[in-house]
Amino acid sequence: MPSLWDRANPQLRDLKVYEPGKPIEETARELKVDPGEIIKLASNENPLGPSPKATDAMRRALDSAQLYPDGAGFYLRHALAGKLRLAPENIILGNGSNEIIEFAGHAFLNQGDDVVTPEFSFIAYKLVAKLFGARSVETSAPEFQPDLNALIDAITPKTKIIFVANPNNPTGVLIPQERIDNFVSRLPENIIAVFDEAYFEFLDNPPDVLRYIREGRNIIVLRTFSKIHGLASLRVGYGIARPELIEVLQKTRQPFNVNGIGQLGALAALDDEAHLSRTKRVVDDGRAFLENQFRAMKLKFSPSAGNFVLVDVGDGVAVFKQLLARKIIVRPLANYNLPEWLRITVGTMEQNEKCIAALKEVLRS
Repeated sequence: MPSLWDRANPQLRDLKVYEPGKPIEETARELKVDPGEIIKLASNENPLGPSPKATDAMRRALDSAQLYPDGAGFYLRHALAGKLRLAPENIILGNGSNEIIEFAGHAFLNQGDDVVTPEFSFIAYKLVAKLFGARSVETSAPEFQPDLNALIDAITPKTKIIFVANPNNPTGVLIPQERIDNFVSRLPENIIAVFDEAYFEFLDNPPDVLRYIREGRNIIVLRTFSKIHGLASLRVGYGIARPELIEVLQKTRQPFNVNGIGQLGALAALDDEAHLSRTKRVVDDGRAFLENQFRAMKLKFSPSAGNFVLVDVGDGVAVFKQLLARKIIVRPLANYNLPEWLRITVGTMEQNEKCIAALKEVLRS
């Protein structure tokens, strides 16, 4: 029988599947231990869990689980618009912000187009480009600092989308306002620029990219409830853009793409300032602890603006496996062409201390 691959879209044959952080349950089964013994510092999740207000709202929402959700996300979009001082027409909801990356692909990418990203960017950008038969063009990021001028210089008539994560995952690097301003001033009007701000709420003085949306530029900003809000399992993200651009993206969205329980949880989480402040305080303290420990251990690391730190341990996969045997899950980065490095999520201080103790033990051995 002929292989189905001969009939499938050719770009799918070599498309790599996104590899998430190793799940707690899978690790517990492999080690034959209770899941409660596992420390997961691999997926940049909130160490404090979800907002209590969100948890209460979702429990109440379960009583209506037989009903389809509001496909337009009316209340959540209006609440977000109010927070951002924009109109609901500036907002699109996604099944995680990753889905909005895919919306952009559906809307603007064809076979043979180019997508431009800085080196060491979130791997989903390259995967989506490949999915639509587009070519990924990576520009230099010396010392992990994205060269935004190189992004502009890489533009050709085939370029459709430029992706910039700020802060960047997995490096944690933050691009300051003046460099963003210079980049946008040189950006051709026909190019869609996507600024992925998944870690925006962890910043003390965040750059303002929304000003360019208010000016009518072809900018999409991505944000999510998966990180500081602690709702990663619900998959609720959103995109912000000028109304015409949102209207185009809406044409690519499936009905009911964001579930109703998730919408109500996100709506409640949006107003839980106490949970956000507590999470940011825990992350700020934990990140400083990890970086100070790496400094004392004489390990090279990338100073981070997110809730994770990238650290050079010599052999990322080997150290990952040895930490895994000690019931600690971190993230090796060989698929980012960073085989020596690990990305370690900031946990509770107890989790951070256990991780550092285990890392010291592994590196000594």
